[in-house]
Amino acid sequence: MSTPLLKVENLRVSFAGKEVVHGIDFSIAPGEKLLLVGESGSGKTVTALSLLRLVQNAEISGQALFAGPERPVVDLLSMPERELRGIRGRDIAMIFQEPMTALNPLFSVGEQIAEVMQLKQGLSQAECAQAAIKLLADTGIAEAERRARSFPHQLSGGQRQRAMIAMALACRPKLLLADEPTTALDVTLRSQILDLLSDLQRRNGMAVIMITHDLNLVRRFADRVAVMENGHIVEHGLVADVFAQPRHPYTRKLIESRPVRDVAVPAPLAANAAPVMQARHLRVAYPVAIPGLRGWFKSGEFVAVQDATFDIPPGKTLGVIGESGSGKSTLALACLGLLAFSGQLQAAGQCWSRQAAGNKAIRRAVQVVFQDPFSSLSPRMTVAAIVEEGLLVHEPLLSQAKRRLRALKSLADVGMDESQFPGLLQRYPHEFSGGQRQRLAIARALIINPSLLVLDEPTSALDVTIQKQVLALLQRLQRERGLSYLLITHDVDAIRAMAHEVIVMKDGEVVESGAVLDVLDAPQHPYTRVLVAPV
Repeated sequence: MSTPLLKVENLRVSFAGKEVVHGIDFSIAPGEKLLLVGESGSGKTVTALSLLRLVQNAEISGQALFAGPERPVVDLLSMPERELRGIRGRDIAMIFQEPMTALNPLFSVGEQIAEVMQLKQGLSQAECAQAAIKLLADTGIAEAERRARSFPHQLSGGQRQRAMIAMALACRPKLLLADEPTTALDVTLRSQILDLLSDLQRRNGMAVIMITHDLNLVRRFADRVAVMENGHIVEHGLVADVFAQPRHPYTRKLIESRPVRDVAVPAPLAANAAPVMQARHLRVAYPVAIPGLRGWFKSGEFVAVQDATFDIPPGKTLGVIGESGSGKSTLALACLGLLAFSGQLQAAGQCWSRQAAGNKAIRRAVQVVFQDPFSSLSPRMTVAAIVEEGLLVHEPLLSQAKRRLRALKSLADVGMDESQFPGLLQRYPHEFSGGQRQRLAIARALIINPSLLVLDEPTSALDVTIQKQVLALLQRLQRERGLSYLLITHDVDAIRAMAHEVIVMKDGEVVESGAVLDVLDAPQHPYTRVLVAPV
């Protein structure tokens, strides 16, 4: 290997005297791609942020020797803050995990990219504006000039991630730190982002340290891999060697963390029972403004879901798969009675009413588990208040003691009790991990004994090992309770593990449907073949 671009020696990171990264060593050469892999809490993101001293209230020791362009070797961990500020964004750039929170909502993406070049390269405002448009075009964003004027909330998830990449590459850095750049993106967007990073890395000759929890996803991206567990690097080597012969048990666990198919077999009586949910020619459209004089007299419409027809029998799972923008989340909102629709839609034998009071019985039968448990659980409510909330609405005559017993049983059903978590009911969501918060969200949904759960990307924000645990929990609950699921996801592995039937959506239309193994193993539509192809 050539002279390292970055050489990290004995890196230690502590918070309030508690060490979370324990004397790790690694290096990366110019033009090389290094994968830093581990579950949440393994220390990989703290390691990357510490290299640029971006971790607040952290005690950092060791060395991070960086051979910058046209400069002598410097230690990033000991150099003055003013000098380090000159390296950040110019010689070493970072792509953060969640672009919606990393991008400023008050400025257009073009202004934010231009600001980097103006600060780091001293270009004029006009030069920066044009360079920002070119960078957006280079990352594959269509209509780059128009998108440069857009604000972050006006872009899709994939477009926001590309804008973050454009910002990071604004000054052509020698080292790029990419923190989970494909998390929560659908499978085709993940492939596009990885291909884009590989292409830009080759063209610019930069080194890339990618941080991820998904070994299987990025196995073709990197040259070398370092596996982190509890702040230690437990295995390190070439990607091909580590995958072929993983030496450490933790590495083997990560590689083998794909969900296992374990679908419930409905009871014989359920075969002839009425569907829990039934849709016929379901259509959802949004009004949009028409430009020009015609827009004064009428408005147009954007059809998000067109002619969707399906049944969800008792005790079965219907999977809905498609890219971002395919209409699957809109379909879920319509099924929850949260969007106006046309066509026929029945839940628990009733139709959604325009009067909220008429929907109370359906809302008890149809519950939802959202994608991100951290944002869907109120940070100001205790676990007891969160889990018991449904009982206050649907069983208001229950005493507090009975509500508490129901809450404890619901939590025990999802694998959480006070012997494992002392003071469980008085705790708040921020005191739990991502997988534990998702279990709380499932307990909240189950406490009123629904017949159907709408699962909107229930595992996409979780580590691969935690994903496997949550899916196994949902599979067990379906067997024990006879629950039906409407599973909305872009994860083909989750669909294969849980679904009985599947529908594939593209641009608001159902392009293919059928038994899950028939569709996934022998897809008929070209779009389905793209979705199920190995990454």
